[in-house]
Amino acid sequence: MSKIAFIFPGQGAQKAGMGKDFYDTFETSRKVFDQACEWLSMDMKALCFEENEKLDLTEYTQAALVTTCLAMEKVVEEKGLYPDVTAGLSLGEYCAIEAAKGMTLKDAITTVRKRGILMERAVPAGQGGMAAVLGMDAAQIESVLERIEGVSIANYNCPGQIVITGVKAAVEEASGKLKEAGAKRVLPLNVSGPFHSAMLCEAGKELGKVLEDVKLSALKIPYVTNVTGEYVTDIENIKELLSKQISSSVRWQQSVEKMISQGVDTFVEIGPGRTLAGFMRKINRNVKVYNIQTVEDVEKVVNAISEDRV
Repeated sequence: MSKIAFIFPGQGAQKAGMGKDFYDTFETSRKVFDQACEWLSMDMKALCFEENEKLDLTEYTQAALVTTCLAMEKVVEEKGLYPDVTAGLSLGEYCAIEAAKGMTLKDAITTVRKRGILMERAVPAGQGGMAAVLGMDAAQIESVLERIEGVSIANYNCPGQIVITGVKAAVEEASGKLKEAGAKRVLPLNVSGPFHSAMLCEAGKELGKVLEDVKLSALKIPYVTNVTGEYVTDIENIKELLSKQISSSVRWQQSVEKMISQGVDTFVEIGPGRTLAGFMRKINRNVKVYNIQTVEDVEKVVNAISEDRV
């Protein structure tokens, strides 16, 4: 029997209109969006469904994405498809924990809203930066970065695509050095802060205080944490891991490789875009990857996986 992982995208996947067809079609999804509006005292439907500038602002993006992804995930389970393990990239980890039944829907959405605000305001504009390094392996990048203070790896996305983060001047210096060392391209990212860097340690501490009021439940299935790329099977360290995650590297490639080593051969990306499916093609082409971002995708994917399991 194949093992299935539900995986959830992070910031950057958002787009206007996301989740509207789910809202219009399924009562389950409608309830998630309506509850999010009530819990956050904001118009989540306008934020997600209509063209607007707020959707790309971190303090709004994170809650919008988690609401959308979980509104979709509830329908997938309603149709009879369940995961054996979950994982999410950065803020997607909150979806993974909720889908593993470790956190309530309300806590996932409201905590991520506070997380987004903390991250948005952690570093004054212009002081930090991020850049995507293409065509260079992790060991080579680490070797260059260890000689430059104030810059580190934000995301191990997949072979040939790693993101660096930190003090703006250090990121710029590292970008030049990485090109000299053989990187195919180094692309500055249009982001509002140096996410997953030491500059966000204070935001992580503040998030820790927020998490003190969150009640976790025993996990029904494991999820994989970004911080270590390892399975989490009990709730003891979840809050500490989520606090650290803001300033730690996102070990996405390692997370995927861990799941595959544990027998996962089918990955279902739930949410807007196909970012994680793209990473998967570079990590391991031997696994099956499905994407659910529209209502039409649901039946198609559920039926395809059901046929595979016969």
